[in-house]
Amino acid sequence: MTGLLTGIGVGPGDPDLITLKALKRLQAADLICYPAPEDGDSLAREIAAPHIPEGRAEYAIRMPMVTSRFPAAQVYDAASLHIGAALDAGQNVVVLCEGDPFFYGSFMYLYERLAPKHRAEVVPGISSLMASAAALGAPLVSRNDVLTVLPAPLPDDILRARLENTDGAVIMKVGRHLERVRALLADLGLLQDARYIEHATMDSQRCLPLAEVDASAAPYFSMILLHKRGEAFLEGSRL
Repeated sequence: MTGLLTGIGVGPGDPDLITLKALKRLQAADLICYPAPEDGDSLAREIAAPHIPEGRAEYAIRMPMVTSRFPAAQVYDAASLHIGAALDAGQNVVVLCEGDPFFYGSFMYLYERLAPKHRAEVVPGISSLMASAAALGAPLVSRNDVLTVLPAPLPDDILRARLENTDGAVIMKVGRHLERVRALLADLGLLQDARYIEHATMDSQRCLPLAEVDASAAPYFSMILLHKRGEAFLEGSRL
């Protein structure tokens, strides 16, 4: 029988936020794979490091971490050949994924290539959205509210249209887009309800009112949460 391919979510940063099922799959794996930059360490591996058994075979999937070259098809093609060979040899392979594998996760590109011919499963993980809401003490939505998740690199006109037609919003991948997004929220009258968090659940976590954030220092792993009622549990609207 061929091996089992499992994509596991290791959560947003705190090693204790890995699920029991993900932990079991990780500790039973013959080969542990993870995305990594072309140079440097893998964040996914760093998160899972306390749970990785000693002496286990590992494979770093090195790829360009720039939008213009992502997803890098050649990288995933090569990784799929390597992982596919291990699966055909009967090895159980685990791929580590920051947050959740199917929420902006790179594992989807391996799954697309390998799942049609191999046994595969996905173990969901705690996403940065949920971790950020918990850290900020800010419920995302309630009752029949609509939640919209927006990548900050989207053009202003698209961000504006989506924000005008939602109850709660999460703006991800803020980084160098912070000043532009902050100006847009101010124009929409939403700045007072916006909360900012960076490196959620990590030792470097910071939570600030959006108006107080230094735009020149916002990292890629930063996020803005807002609700048009100010708080999701409030009745009525403040707009």
